Amino acid sequence: MAEQKFERGTNLSIFVSDRREDIGALIFALVIAIGVVFFVGN
Repeated sequence: MAEQKFERGTNLSIFVSDRREDIGALIFALVIAIGVVFFVGN
C-alpha cells in the first residue's frame, strides 16, 4: 500500500497546472512590488 508523502493542498485553483499558478503568483508579486516602488518611493 503506497501512501502519499505530502499533501498537495487544495484543488480550488483557477489554474490548470502548478507551474502556471507559480508564474501567475510571481507576476502578481512583481506588479505589487512595482506599485509600492512608485507610490511609496515618491
